[in-house]
Amino acid sequence: MFRHRVHLSCLSNKPPNKNKPFASKEIKIDGCAILTGETLVSFRFKRILFIASIVIVAVAAAAGLSQLKPPPKSEPVGNVELLIDVQTLEAGSYSFVIESQGTVRPLTETILSAEVSGSIISVSPKFIAGGVFAAGEELMRIDQTNYVGAVDQANALVKQRQIEFDGAKTLRTQGYRAEAEFAAAGAALATANADLIRARRDLDRTRIRLPYEGMVRSRTANLGQFVNQGKELGVVFATDIAEVRLPLTDQDLAFVDLPDAVEITESGVSADGPIVTLTAVQRGRSASWDAKIVRSEGVVDERARVTYAVARITDPYQLHGSSSDETPLPMGTFVSARIDGATIDVAVQLPRSSMRRGNEVVFVDEENRLRIRPVDVIRTDAEYAYVAGDSLVGERISLTAIESPINGAKVRTTDDPPELAEGEQKPDSGSDSGG
Repeated sequence: MFRHRVHLSCLSNKPPNKNKPFASKEIKIDGCAILTGETLVSFRFKRILFIASIVIVAVAAAAGLSQLKPPPKSEPVGNVELLIDVQTLEAGSYSFVIESQGTVRPLTETILSAEVSGSIISVSPKFIAGGVFAAGEELMRIDQTNYVGAVDQANALVKQRQIEFDGAKTLRTQGYRAEAEFAAAGAALATANADLIRARRDLDRTRIRLPYEGMVRSRTANLGQFVNQGKELGVVFATDIAEVRLPLTDQDLAFVDLPDAVEITESGVSADGPIVTLTAVQRGRSASWDAKIVRSEGVVDERARVTYAVARITDPYQLHGSSSDETPLPMGTFVSARIDGATIDVAVQLPRSSMRRGNEVVFVDEENRLRIRPVDVIRTDAEYAYVAGDSLVGERISLTAIESPINGAKVRTTDDPPELAEGEQKPDSGSDSGG
């Protein structure tokens, strides 16, 4: 028995569309139209055919319109050679400046410690952080009562031993005393004198003083505090001289003349060290100070692989300066240093921007072709690279940054004469201008 698949389409009680072309075969059941399988397949096929015909017509119309567009005008290809800036190298004499940096440190710094025990009974108002004191000025005093008594006791003992010694000496000359007794009296007198010296020294140590003019960095003891021998009281440093350790690489050492160890005098200063200019920002503006390299530490830092040169500054706090406009250089300031280096009589200067990796430079030969060659650079700075000798004098280098230069590529330079326009003829220099 042959069975038809049917599609049930409820028309929501709407009357069937009599003009519908693809629903010719349908069965009505309770207001719903039942389409037979053959009618549904025919409907889908006709719908696909209709869409395909629209696409074909659109493609045909686009192709027709493209044929109506006039073809683009063909123009002759002009000169496609790259236009670059060039520079002709010249030789000259150049003085190099070595740049470094460091922190200002005092030449002399002292950790004050109590040499005797006792209570602090006096503290100078200058013995505070930042206080400036003179040489020999008392900064702190420890109770002297016990030490004054010790001096008096030692002094009395010396007088007693002196009397005993004089008596022993008199009796020895009269033959009443043996030589051994006289020697014992002399030894007792010497011991008493030594005790007196020690007592006077302890009494003097109750007054905390320093043999130089300086500044207090910190204070760790205060008035009324009991301190034992060896107790730390504070940290001070001298203000007459400051130093800066400047790290120099091995390449820097080739251009700076550091003092040798044999040139350093007993004061630790060399007379022939290079001049250094230190700069830093102080009070919102840039300031500079003159310094001088006095020595090299003579060893290479194992971790940083640098050698430290020591620059010295006199009177960094300008305590004895002749002008009030001079800016003080406080300890701990981080400064930049410019060291006067060596001078090379004959060298070629190249812009740093013209250098490529591996110290390669793009040259331009007489035929305006690129030639990439390495050069022997002896030193570079922020703007230039330097090549010793005059072997590159007269050669041209490219100043234009070329992304991927090709060795032997033809280029045009800004130094070339402008090309004649198309169709323009060169003037005949031999023709008669009046003809």
